[in-house]
Amino acid sequence: MSTKDYLEKDYYKVLGVSKTAAQDEIKSSYRKLARKYHPDANTSDPGAEDRFKEISEAYNVLSDEKRRKEYDDARSLFGGSYRPGGGTGAGGFDLGDLFGHSGGQTGTAGGGERLSDLFGGLFGSRGGRGTTTARRGADVETETTLNFTQAANGVTQSFHLTSDAACPTCRGTGAKAGSTPRVCPKCSGTGHENKNLGGFSLSEPCTECKGRGLVVDDPCATCQGSGRGKSTRTIQARIPAGVSDGQRIRLKGKGAPGERGGPAGDLFVVVHVQPHPLFGKSGDNLTITVPVTFPEATLGADVRVPTLNGTPITVKIPPGTPNGRTLRVRGKGSQRRDGTLGDLLVTVEVDVPRNLSGEAREALEKFRAATSDHDPRSDLNARAKGM
Repeated sequence: MSTKDYLEKDYYKVLGVSKTAAQDEIKSSYRKLARKYHPDANTSDPGAEDRFKEISEAYNVLSDEKRRKEYDDARSLFGGSYRPGGGTGAGGFDLGDLFGHSGGQTGTAGGGERLSDLFGGLFGSRGGRGTTTARRGADVETETTLNFTQAANGVTQSFHLTSDAACPTCRGTGAKAGSTPRVCPKCSGTGHENKNLGGFSLSEPCTECKGRGLVVDDPCATCQGSGRGKSTRTIQARIPAGVSDGQRIRLKGKGAPGERGGPAGDLFVVVHVQPHPLFGKSGDNLTITVPVTFPEATLGADVRVPTLNGTPITVKIPPGTPNGRTLRVRGKGSQRRDGTLGDLLVTVEVDVPRNLSGEAREALEKFRAATSDHDPRSDLNARAKGM
């Protein structure tokens, strides 16, 4: 809390009570306002969280008789005429005048005394205002199974998720109906506390409020005061194109809702892809094996090849294409992350007929006789000996 905040904030006005209000009146007003402006009950109003923090801060001071007296004394001392930045003048008051120095240094008294020491524990052990801390929602993990085409092109999937959310009975307050939580006195609503480790300090969740920043005296029977419950919901999320079997993808902000205005967690989806009877995948490329006849491989041919989108294309088989050769067709593969398409890799498989007619056999015998001077195994022995 800055000096300016300390001197200029009217906590009585924040809670809507008079300066002579009794503790019961202060407590009643706080409960009414806290219930009205609690972030979990005003998820559509971004200003509700700041208002709730302001209300909690005011109650944190005025509900404690000692801190309330320190606050009243300080306000009375300065008389509302504090001018931040230092300087003196008619009707003005400079903290430097009080502490015996000038130049606008408001953090240290002339005798080496800190301002927080002068006014007691109002600033708290951390020097910061009491406030509840927004908490990020938990990450959620699930699985989905896609067919090959869905994985290649991308698809919008429905996911039925069960995760932590605000308790539907108490709407996230953790308190029984008709009651409200109070700011944790140990951490002043921050949800964490510092542990001195000698040369440095370590911030840890508050042991009193378990990191919530609030203490529940009369807990909700449904959530036992945690303010959280199980929520089952269905969301629509886009699985990007080109995912592979077993891939784990992250969908930002699709996990469990945050607490007290915090962001939602992420949804992690492990994708299982069913195999396709014809197509395979190699990186961003699709693969397919296409059978061709011996004459087509030998003499060359134009063959029709199916594609994943259902529209066949014509692929030119060059003359003398050996069995197992792979031909690349640009732009007919699966979609990449940048929206462009990979390639279609067509592997040629020479189909050997099992049954030949007499005429076909005679023609093949003539072909063998005509090519008898070609021996494809002539160098096998030499290669076997490493020569």
